[in-house]
Amino acid sequence: MEMILGIRIEFVLFALTLLGVALLHKHTFWVGLCGLSLVLLFKMTLPDFHPGEHFAHEAPTLLNLLGLLLGFAILAKYFEESGVPQKLPVLLPGGWKGGFVLLLMVAALSSFLDNIAAAMIGGMIARFVFKGKVHVGYVAAIVAASNAGGSGSVVGDTTTTMMWIDGIAAGGVLPAYIAAIPAVVVCGLVASRQQDKWQPLDASELSDKEIDFKKLIVVVMILAGAIITNITLDFPAAGVWAAIAIGSLFSRVSFHELPSALKGSVFLLSLVSAASLMPVDELPTASWHTAGALGFISAVFDNIPLTKLALEQGGYDWAMLAYSVGFGGSMIWFGSSAGVAITNLFPEAASVGSWLKNGWHVMMAYVIAFLLMLVIWGWQPF
Repeated sequence: MEMILGIRIEFVLFALTLLGVALLHKHTFWVGLCGLSLVLLFKMTLPDFHPGEHFAHEAPTLLNLLGLLLGFAILAKYFEESGVPQKLPVLLPGGWKGGFVLLLMVAALSSFLDNIAAAMIGGMIARFVFKGKVHVGYVAAIVAASNAGGSGSVVGDTTTTMMWIDGIAAGGVLPAYIAAIPAVVVCGLVASRQQDKWQPLDASELSDKEIDFKKLIVVVMILAGAIITNITLDFPAAGVWAAIAIGSLFSRVSFHELPSALKGSVFLLSLVSAASLMPVDELPTASWHTAGALGFISAVFDNIPLTKLALEQGGYDWAMLAYSVGFGGSMIWFGSSAGVAITNLFPEAASVGSWLKNGWHVMMAYVIAFLLMLVIWGWQPF
């Protein structure tokens, strides 16, 4: 058994890959592919490893995940073009309460939209109602709200979608909201006051764009398709793309979203594939301590492969883990895909120092809500 300082070489290579993702933000695609290649090359030197058998077993999961990631990119564009996001600011009250309600909206959107889409929609609305002057602490709260909202929904976050694909029932992650909702409230109250002092809300100029009900119908069809085919075929991606195909008959599909989504999806799949090659029998025993620690680890390392490792190991309370790796990734901007995406809107937020200094409330909210869930829900592995 090959080891470095008592650690299996697979874990060393995997950790270096995740470190490369954290440090080389502009080259994550190639870092992910190189990391997978190195792990695979090493595994092929082991006599008991059979790559054909391994990837034949993983292929359905990877194909399903790819289909969902690309399908959700289309879903997000349909929702954006429906005109609904442009109408949401009318629901915002004045003062700091408006910023707080916007964060609640982002969390709600993320329960049925991908968390990246919810964060981007929230960011676009924030940039509009705050006249382009958005506090970094508020940007961090938008990401936290999107990750929290998706943590209890199997269609709201890639990590929970992975759990769903792996056989965890949709209701199995729902109790994550026991922690996620208080977490949004805690960091939201602080961030909305930060933003109000920085730049007060002004929603006086609203879009006059009409709601496109055809696109809204396709959004509902895609979500329904995912749920139905997950139950009937154990393959939700089939329902997503069937709905997109039917929807294309009466509403134009934004296929131009696919190239960028494909690159990001291949990157995530490379990390998931690398994680599947880890000797999971040597990971720390699944416990609430481990679940809590994974939240902090996901702030630095991508939560997708961490979730894959946990699924391979088994024995977790999936609701608690969904909250931990979901909300925990908000503590640093590159800890989640939503954080990476929103820095395209707000480049000034792409700084670890600034994120920690201004978004300190996210870490505080994570700890408070995790302990609250532990008291109310306890540790219920299955």
